[in-house]
Amino acid sequence: MEKSSKIYVAGHTGMVGSAIVRKLKAEGYNNLVLRTHKELDLLNQAAVNKFFQQEKPEYVFIAAAKVGGILANNTYRAQFIYENLQIQNNLIHFAHVYGVKKLLFLGSSCIYPKNAPQPIKEEYLLTGPLEPTNEPYAIAKIAGIKMCENYYRQYGDNFISVMPTNLYGPNDNFDLFTSHVFPAFIRKFHLAKCLQVEDWGAIRHDLNKRPLENVNGNASKDEILQILKKYGIEIRKNSSNSWTVTLTLWGTGKPRREFLHVDDLAHASLYLMNGYNEKLFLNIGTGKDIPIAELAGLMKDIIGFNGEILYDTSKPDGTYRKLLDISRLLNTGWKPTISLKEGIRKTYAWYLEN
Repeated sequence: MEKSSKIYVAGHTGMVGSAIVRKLKAEGYNNLVLRTHKELDLLNQAAVNKFFQQEKPEYVFIAAAKVGGILANNTYRAQFIYENLQIQNNLIHFAHVYGVKKLLFLGSSCIYPKNAPQPIKEEYLLTGPLEPTNEPYAIAKIAGIKMCENYYRQYGDNFISVMPTNLYGPNDNFDLFTSHVFPAFIRKFHLAKCLQVEDWGAIRHDLNKRPLENVNGNASKDEILQILKKYGIEIRKNSSNSWTVTLTLWGTGKPRREFLHVDDLAHASLYLMNGYNEKLFLNIGTGKDIPIAELAGLMKDIIGFNGEILYDTSKPDGTYRKLLDISRLLNTGWKPTISLKEGIRKTYAWYLEN
């Protein structure tokens, strides 16, 4: 891509899209085409057609998607498959129709079978059943990969796909009902710490920024305590019969997860857009994973919560392990640079500022 190339980043207000925009601007790309959801509804085929017809972007990053954690994926199953299929169908097809030079489609590591061998290689796609809780989202993402692959095979379009591992960082979704594990932990540990030191000003500020089920900072203490308890943050007596704050997390804490800072993903995406033209899809990750309980311990220490962590084993764990094999990506010369501890500190600092 030239610095003056016309580049469209779909989903630029989300965590991934905003990171790609930050990286492009930092590298001197000065002709970005950006549209908010109000300006362009990606579910509307006619609107997307008109956009490509008028703007004719040369390069496209598809970071737009309906996303969420286990609870959201399992609750809004129809919306997750319909909206994601519709978004990517419109973008990929009209990128072809209007001659986009290169397109990068961002998928997800949940495309792989639930019991895939570890670490997960790209060739394990479609070799077994998916994790049931996020199957609709995964099927949509698999369809996107196959669209890119087959628009190349039939038309020769330079459309590539990347499969990131679990992402985190600035502009993540911190809504405790719909968020993934990393941002949910950031917020839960923050609120638990504030409750522990009785910093009600910080708790009310947090809830005014991001209400929990319509409970904001103007609610009574009793209402706030009730909603916090619903999400696992509770004042209770401990074994020595004194009052403490406990944080209850879903599952057993044993599943292992790999986490990649979104700025590393943005760096990889730009790197691949500029120098990778093989007709394959690539995993993007760190090549390292960590038990959820160990992640919780890191969060506890870095954020400064001194209470007790409990686990509700009646709740689902999801897939036990999901570690990506990133050897194909490493062989291109790219590698991640942000450690997990550094990433937690950066994300928590951003959360406090925003």
